[in-house]
Amino acid sequence: MDSREQVEPRVVWAVVESGIGPLLLAASRDGLVNVVFHATDAVRDKAVERLASRLGTEPLEAPGSPLLAEAIRQVEAYFAGERRDFDLPLDWSLISGFNREVLRELASGVPYGQVVGYGDLAGRVGQPGAAQAVGMAMGANPLPVVVPCHRVVESGGGIGGFGGGLETKRRLLALEGVLPEPLF
Repeated sequence: MDSREQVEPRVVWAVVESGIGPLLLAASRDGLVNVVFHATDAVRDKAVERLASRLGTEPLEAPGSPLLAEAIRQVEAYFAGERRDFDLPLDWSLISGFNREVLRELASGVPYGQVVGYGDLAGRVGQPGAAQAVGMAMGANPLPVVVPCHRVVESGGGIGGFGGGLETKRRLLALEGVLPEPLF
């Protein structure tokens, strides 16, 4: 282990409260690497185990880490309605190939308060017949909210699926003004 790793672990995580429940945020030296919905103890433990396995290092709980400070600040500002865009370094190491290409296009090309259809997003990456593959990429998104897979909907006006649950997707779209706030 080098002296830098003794000062700052390779991967750190913290759970933060949000308008959609607790989120686990994990970061590496390269940037935010994972966002996990509904981060109760059991979900958190499984997510940390999965990160350790996939990244080859044991993530350390470190809510005060400089690696997480800006991500926490921006996520909190987003849910407070004070931020529309995330300006964070992202570590894309948990995703590759077509999925990474689609998610990068989503992150850069679908702004706050707008939605895109699965097929339209497939067309944007040069694969117009790949709407189902786009759906799979959304399901594999390791950085939901920050890479806004909640903004991808069915072309016929349906909300589509969502790894965080449809109620979570509705709440995110309502926060961004795409859907009306629930009455109760």
